[in-house]
Amino acid sequence: MQPILAKLSEAVGSAHTLEELTRPLLEMLEAVTGCESTYLTSIDWPGGLQHVRVARNSQRDALEIPEGLSVPWADTLCKRALEDGRPYTSNVAECWGDSAAARELGIRTYMSTPVRAEDGHVHGTLCAASAAERPMSAQSQHVLELFSRLINQHLERERLVAQLQAVNAQLAASSRTDHLTGLPNRRLLIEELEGLIARSARTETSVLVAFIDLDGFKTINDTHGHQSGDAFLRAMAERLSRALRAGDMLARLGGDEFVVIGPGPALADDASAVVAALRERLGECTVGDFDQGAQRIAYAGASVGAVAVDPRHCSADRALRQADAAMYERKRARAARRS
Repeated sequence: MQPILAKLSEAVGSAHTLEELTRPLLEMLEAVTGCESTYLTSIDWPGGLQHVRVARNSQRDALEIPEGLSVPWADTLCKRALEDGRPYTSNVAECWGDSAAARELGIRTYMSTPVRAEDGHVHGTLCAASAAERPMSAQSQHVLELFSRLINQHLERERLVAQLQAVNAQLAASSRTDHLTGLPNRRLLIEELEGLIARSARTETSVLVAFIDLDGFKTINDTHGHQSGDAFLRAMAERLSRALRAGDMLARLGGDEFVVIGPGPALADDASAVVAALRERLGECTVGDFDQGAQRIAYAGASVGAVAVDPRHCSADRALRQADAAMYERKRARAARRS
């Protein structure tokens, strides 16, 4: 038993994956049970299948349990052993002769134990099989159960790590997303704009930045209530998103301010027509009626400022300031026309 404990300690301490843990366990299980095939399975309960995940076959001419083999769960020895509470037989044909898979594989001796989670869920089974008659000692049973607990602990650790990774991914996405509209927030906007500026500098193309301010939004909030105001912002985000070109990104900067960024024309080209087209396209899509349940908001449109910046001489903050300044010019011009 001492050599097995030494190998076990080494296997558990050095394993990073389920396979790295299982392969030396199967080798030790073969030595203890005398069975030429040892293997770990997983059970696909919804699909009704059992899969051989890791297998060791020391005498392929006697018995081979193929790694990757999948068989209907209803036909397996593992299912019968679980249901009968019988972890061992040295005469499979006499005990469970109705298993076609066992007949085809030529299994005579079969030993197994479930890999069971603390909540009772069975992940799979740890098995030993032989084409010959083999006894099952108390030591073999003890080792099978010990190894199955070790495998379950590893699976639980993998599950917890996966859950933590998913939570971290959700937190990371949440920290870069505007909760109201689902759009990128200021943090992600700056990151993407910095990346776009760096790429455009290499390709010698300009960067388009449009700043959108929803004129009169405070009046909408005060008149119709905050719920209608939030619904209006979400509807506006949808309209602006539909006006984007491929490669553009829309973000909510905060409050009633949105920003669009995207690749522009070559630095050697005149960008004024492209800038004007972007400004007009975004401005036009903000004009119209917005249905807020029983209420309808007739909106005259947002103030949109757009610029094409030279990425070789412009930071993300400076690009936003230039677009903001262009927006305020449009806002003043619109106010002058109304007065």
